[in-house]
Amino acid sequence: MKLWVLFVLGAALTWGAYVPTLHHGQNLLNRGALRAFLCVGVAYFMTAVVVPLVLLVGPKMEPMEFNAAGVSWATFAGVLGAAGALCVILAMKAGGSPLYVAPLVFAGAPIVNVLISTAWHRPKTTPEPWFWLGLALTAAGAALVLRFKP
Repeated sequence: MKLWVLFVLGAALTWGAYVPTLHHGQNLLNRGALRAFLCVGVAYFMTAVVVPLVLLVGPKMEPMEFNAAGVSWATFAGVLGAAGALCVILAMKAGGSPLYVAPLVFAGAPIVNVLISTAWHRPKTTPEPWFWLGLALTAAGAALVLRFKP
């Protein structure tokens, strides 16, 4: 199995567990959505600031070189990720359940990803119709979840 596939599985497992785990934490904090988001921020800091710094300084996995454009876009990506986490938290605070919030978010996100990615990185060849059918089925699945949520 290719290494990138293992990381994809890791992301699917962790992000798949994110919403129900976060909801549980919110409930234990007496529906404390903003307090839960603060905890998420602390975890992001430890995972996304401390760990990379240790890896950049310690085993020197890559050079400690930055440029303004890369820093700007990567920081903007971080803002998008944090804003998405905040939207998930506020969706549940407003009465959404992890049972349907997560499927809607994680069905909608790949559709947005494909639109942005194909605009920025045009495929060398036109994707096969099966690719577009898969995308349409993803949208249809999200619509079904929303329509028939318990």
